[in-house]
Amino acid sequence: MKILRIIWRVWYYVVIALAILVLFPFILVLSLREEWHKPFFYFARFWGKMVLVLMGFRLKVKYLDQINWKQPSIIIANHASEIDIMTTLAIAKGTWLFIGKKELAKFPLFGYFYKRTNILVDRSSPRSRREVYLRAKKKMDEGFGICIYPEGGIPDPSWRLVSFKPGAFRIAAESGYPIIPITFVDNKEKFPEEWSAGRPGTLRCVVHPPMYVNSEKDIDRLQRDAYQIMAQTLREYNVDGKEENK
Repeated sequence: MKILRIIWRVWYYVVIALAILVLFPFILVLSLREEWHKPFFYFARFWGKMVLVLMGFRLKVKYLDQINWKQPSIIIANHASEIDIMTTLAIAKGTWLFIGKKELAKFPLFGYFYKRTNILVDRSSPRSRREVYLRAKKKMDEGFGICIYPEGGIPDPSWRLVSFKPGAFRIAAESGYPIIPITFVDNKEKFPEEWSAGRPGTLRCVVHPPMYVNSEKDIDRLQRDAYQIMAQTLREYNVDGKEENK
C-alpha cells in the first residue's frame, strides 16, 4: 500500500506537467501581456480542475451564503496541502490572482507562469511587502480578485491551524473590498506533505459569508474572527491537530 501511495504522489507531478503541456499554447500567449491576463485565468481554473480530477479527487463545496464572484474580493483559505492552489482555482469563479512567496517562481514551467500572472512577495523585505499592498489594490481596481493563504505557508502536520498574518486584512482595509474565507476540510488528510500518505476521495470545502473591514481599526478584530471561523469549522469536521489560542 505504501508503494502505491508513493507512485500516486509521483503521478501528481506528472499530472501537473501534462495539464500544463495540454494548455501550453493558450497560457503561454495569454501570459505575455497584462491586458491578456483575464482570459488566462479561465485556463488556469481549467488546469486546476484537471489536476484534481486526474488525481481522483471530487469537490464537495458547501456555501454558507451567496457569493458574487464577479466582484473583486480577497479570498483567504487555510493552507493545508499542495493541492490548495488547485482547489482554490476549482472553487472560485471570476478572474483573480494569487499573492504568494517568491520561492514558487523557482519551480520549472509552473514558476514561469506563476511569476508572470500573479503577485510575488519577499517576506523578508518590508519594501516588498509594501509594494504588494499597492499592486494588489491596483489589480483589484482593475477588476481582479486576489487570493492569500494567511498562515503564510503549510504548517507542521501536528497543527490544525496556525496564526494568521495580517496582510490580507490590511489589503481589505486599504482597498475596501470584502474578504471571502474558505475552509479546506480534507486537503491535509487526503494530500499531506508525507509522500507515503494520502489517498484519492472527496475534498469537502466550506465557503463562508463575506467579511468587511471598515477601517484599519477593524484589522485585528477581523483577523481574529476569520481565524475563529476556520478553526471552529475544522473542529466541527473533527480535523485533528493543535491550534493557537485566539
